[in-house]
Amino acid sequence: MIGKLQTNKVKSAVRIFDYIHSVDSEKLAKKIADEQNKINKKIKIFLQVNIGDENQKSGINKNYVSNLVSYCKEIDLDLIGLMCIPPANIDPEHYFKEMKELNKTLDLNELSMGMSSDFLVATKHLSTFVRVGSSIFGQRF
Repeated sequence: MIGKLQTNKVKSAVRIFDYIHSVDSEKLAKKIADEQNKINKKIKIFLQVNIGDENQKSGINKNYVSNLVSYCKEIDLDLIGLMCIPPANIDPEHYFKEMKELNKTLDLNELSMGMSSDFLVATKHLSTFVRVGSSIFGQRF
């Protein structure tokens, strides 16, 4: 699942999805852990980082990521990596490089970054998951 996940939708999301790319708080992480334990299912988790520190975007501030990583490990979430969406209309290279370094520092294996317009730059910085929906389905309206 990609996109903002509200805590009241976690029960359904855990039953439907194998990956959640948008965990950005302890509250959400705890809710996911509780729900997956109820049905004995392990969801692969990405923490969403607000790498551009943009008010209009979800995600945890990069300065608090290590605390959330520790918490996720404490509650036994299967945290596999970080996810970001860099600011629009700015060269994403700096942000992807920063995410690659942060992921490496935290000893995580996966990176979810890059969309139809910038996935080549993202893969250059070791992105393992890209989101190319508009290249496949066309632009959103």
